[in-house]
Amino acid sequence: MTEDHRRSDTARHHSRFGPVGGEKSSAAAPASSGGRGKRDVSRDDRRVVGVDAARGYALFGMTAVHTLDLWNDEVGRATLTGLLFSGKSSALFVTLAGVSLAFVSGGRASSTGRRMVAARWSVAARAVLIAIAGLLTGLLDAAADNILVYYGMFFLLAIPFLGLRIRYLLLSSALFALLGPLLVWWAKTSLPSTDAYEDPTIVDLLTDPLAVASDVLLTGAYPALAWMTYLCAGLALGRMDLRSLRVQVRLVLIGAALTCLAWGSSFVALHVLGGFEAIRRATPWMSSQAIDEIVAVEPDSPTPTTTLWWLVVPGPHTHTPLALLLCLGTAVVTLGLFLLVPRAVTKLLAPLIAMGSMTFTLYTAHLVFLSFDAYETAPLLWFWIQATCFALFAVLWQRTIGQGPLEKAVSTVTRGVRRRVLAHGAARDMSA
Repeated sequence: MTEDHRRSDTARHHSRFGPVGGEKSSAAAPASSGGRGKRDVSRDDRRVVGVDAARGYALFGMTAVHTLDLWNDEVGRATLTGLLFSGKSSALFVTLAGVSLAFVSGGRASSTGRRMVAARWSVAARAVLIAIAGLLTGLLDAAADNILVYYGMFFLLAIPFLGLRIRYLLLSSALFALLGPLLVWWAKTSLPSTDAYEDPTIVDLLTDPLAVASDVLLTGAYPALAWMTYLCAGLALGRMDLRSLRVQVRLVLIGAALTCLAWGSSFVALHVLGGFEAIRRATPWMSSQAIDEIVAVEPDSPTPTTTLWWLVVPGPHTHTPLALLLCLGTAVVTLGLFLLVPRAVTKLLAPLIAMGSMTFTLYTAHLVFLSFDAYETAPLLWFWIQATCFALFAVLWQRTIGQGPLEKAVSTVTRGVRRRVLAHGAARDMSA
């Protein structure tokens, strides 16, 4: 696989993420008022552990995607890494970010009044901090499309949705899945220099802010107006009773059904209705194997816009409606499965859970590692070196200090913003 292909892979699968998850104290807090016994608190802890385990799994998958090959040119098919993680890890990260935002804005019952105002301001602060981190790490020129800047935009766009009910969040997710790809398509065919800043930096923002904004919203590796599909769905999931066995089972079943529906619909469109042949005719410079690679794992470069039939392709990072729904389905299945993991097995997943509690820190370390290009000499060895170091660091840090270093910095600022907003509102009420 070429270096250019690795760069494309690297960026498209992320944390991210939730690279920055919700604050544990908020996530585990009761969603409604009233006392609760130790048994209920334990169940809340289990809910957070399941989310952290899923986030750790996403980080593991992202590390694999950015280090190992996704496509085997010799046999002309996707590798196991490509099938399991390409695009799916980043979708899982963003979906879990929505779950975390639901936790910090009230849990099952969203906050109201002054508390919701405080939650919105704290999310805005979190978005700015993450975006700044992304703009700075972009200077590393790592072999990855840095998702952090996009992540900041996801959080800003999520602010108006924090108070919506589950049904409206799911409707919003569906609308983003349908309309977002059409806007991305329009931008790629109409806006100039659509690929100018695939990995924006602080310098790009200062010198050409409009181009950076266009990239983050529409034409980049993670166009926000399409990827809000995952964040809105995650918000809806976070408003559900994730402690309920019935809900957990439904997540697995519904996610599996959504995945099968998306893939099956694409298969019918491509191979029964003639979409694949139409794409070949409209894109004569691409071989059938190159198109198969896009369908299975992801494109080396932005998806062509030579025919509307490209919109039925389910490949990761093609940003089509079916691609978004397929990756969302796998994200929902993964979360449901980790929530269903029994306590005895959860103890065996301690390294994964610890990694999931500090993905912002570990993802940033991953970007630093990729900037040295050392992994190209022995990809499999360097993948396991990264995974092992992440697990050891996460477990030791969590047991000795607690919250991850970057997570701690972000939560300190956002808690300060929340307290200031609440204090200002209380003072204003007293003076009224």
